[in-house]
Amino acid sequence: SMSYTHTVTVALSYEDATARTREALAEQGFGVLTEVDIKATFHKKLGAAAAEAVGDYVILGACNPTLASKALAAEPELGALLPCNVVVRRGPGDERTTVEAIDPQTMVKLSASDQVREVADDADTRLQAALEAISGA
Repeated sequence: SMSYTHTVTVALSYEDATARTREALAEQGFGVLTEVDIKATFHKKLGAAAAEAVGDYVILGACNPTLASKALAAEPELGALLPCNVVVRRGPGDERTTVEAIDPQTMVKLSASDQVREVADDADTRLQAALEAISGA
């Protein structure tokens, strides 16, 4: 995959990986504001075959309120890039579960604001620490 995410693949069930991801995010000061169950959505909108094809797949919208507040104070339009998406997925037949977080540097590389860059660096450090904790579980 391309380099706009940080990714770990773990020998955990989908359920365990999802639970561990929530815990690891919380440890780094991120709350989960939104949750999109892609499999359930595909099942409802596209049918069982589409749901089975995508496998277990959830998008967690993670937010660190302090960092979000700083970013939005500097550039209100950054809200279009929030919350930070973290995906937990396990495709059909996969023996491992993948967890990937948006690289905040990708989100803000067009920004000229030093304050926004500082926030991105902080968010990046925290998200990478969360992924390390998950892969060490």
